Amino acid sequence: MAAHDSFRTTRWIRTANLLLQAALFLTLVGGINYIAGNHVWRDDPWRYDLTRYRRYSLSPETLAYLKDLQSPVRVIVTVAESSADPEVRGLLREYAYAAEANPDGNRISVEYLDVYLNRREADKAGVDRDNSIVLICGGQRRTIPIGRLFLYADGERTAFQGEQAITSAILNVSSPERKKIYFLVGHGELRPDEVDPVSGLSIASSELALRNYRVDTLDLSLERRMPPDAALLIAVSPKSPYKAKEQEMLRQYLGAGAGRLLLFLAPHYPHPGIGLENLLSDWAVTVDDDLLCERGSANETEDEDLIIRCFAQHPVTQTLSNAKDGLRIGAARTVRPDPARAAGYDLSAVTVAASSTSAWGEVSFGSGGEHSYSPAVDLRPLPGMDPPGRLGIAVASERVAARDNLPFSVPGGRLLVVGTGDLISNARIANVGALDFLLGAVSWAVNGDTQLAIPVRPIERFQLSLSAGELHNLRYSVLLALPGAAALLGILVYWTRRR
Repeated sequence: MAAHDSFRTTRWIRTANLLLQAALFLTLVGGINYIAGNHVWRDDPWRYDLTRYRRYSLSPETLAYLKDLQSPVRVIVTVAESSADPEVRGLLREYAYAAEANPDGNRISVEYLDVYLNRREADKAGVDRDNSIVLICGGQRRTIPIGRLFLYADGERTAFQGEQAITSAILNVSSPERKKIYFLVGHGELRPDEVDPVSGLSIASSELALRNYRVDTLDLSLERRMPPDAALLIAVSPKSPYKAKEQEMLRQYLGAGAGRLLLFLAPHYPHPGIGLENLLSDWAVTVDDDLLCERGSANETEDEDLIIRCFAQHPVTQTLSNAKDGLRIGAARTVRPDPARAAGYDLSAVTVAASSTSAWGEVSFGSGGEHSYSPAVDLRPLPGMDPPGRLGIAVASERVAARDNLPFSVPGGRLLVVGTGDLISNARIANVGALDFLLGAVSWAVNGDTQLAIPVRPIERFQLSLSAGELHNLRYSVLLALPGAAALLGILVYWTRRR
């Protein structure tokens, strides 16, 4: 009886011991999760970012901006949270955490919304574009395609610049001032207040207004000086010459005023006749009086539209550089940088969009008939020009002068010249890539906050290279060796306890 009582007591003690171990284990796991869930603020001593590039930490500059946030910002990610990029999820979580301690409720809220599965909520929030990040503050909003948060090379993501883009957008929407864009008129340009499919830009104007820009028209011949609130000037397909006074106003605006100008030049009007050749020469940009011609169905549609697939790694074409469909444009002329002049005037002139290697610039395009290349007359790519073997159709020029060898630059004027005149017209804005090109160009030109000293973060990739034999051995090790070792350990424990 005593032995029986002794065995029963031992069994109860062992059971209580196992239950106590399980309780202690669950308490440990719960405590760790509690610390992780409630002690995640930036100044918390329990939280450390040990990654190589501090990919899960915001820069001191961003934290300083968030600390002085004057109004709450609502961030809507138009994808399901489970399918969002880990880099994007982690970064937005950091923004919400960093602004949590702000006084007066000036915080950043993040929500994920599938615009297709939650149509009613999407309509209520005023979002209709998927795979984007929408930042809303009061009546102002800004939309960032998620693809714009990454840098690409050969179709693969090489770096993440999400912090720079999102911080810039937060500063933009939380600022009470809306930046103003003027469309130049008075020379036969396409107008933002015109709804005509061919001569109107009303759709482009509406898209810019949705992104918190104010849009107006400007006739330089009626002005004595440039409006002080002009954040950007856009001229779309001018047909008559700019007067000397207007040319000087533009030169002063871009030079001394560090202004921003987008020029869309149609090929059917002689470039020297427009009167901007000296202005473009000052900015190391050369516009040829020709017509870009292509060979093959891969580069041209049935109605003779051109398909552009070569883009530089530049903010203007960042969302297009990884797009399979490219950019569809109408008749175009060639545009190229002047490297010698750029080097002499501290300019950065880059061809941001170019043709295929089979294209040529036809100088005698006005004679009609079939397009054919004339070696002695027509234009071909120049040796040593980037991209090799291609003709440019868009060049971005920027004057940025370094100051005292500091790790940042002083922003100057910016000029984008596009060799097609109707790319953003009402009839073409719905074409593949047209709206993305316009938004990328406007964002690059207008947003001075892109000069934030926030570095991009490289995306690290690790690749395990195994031969067929090594992979075969690894497969059997995982399928047999590890389970076999666990089974053998269990058998040894069993026999030990039996003894």
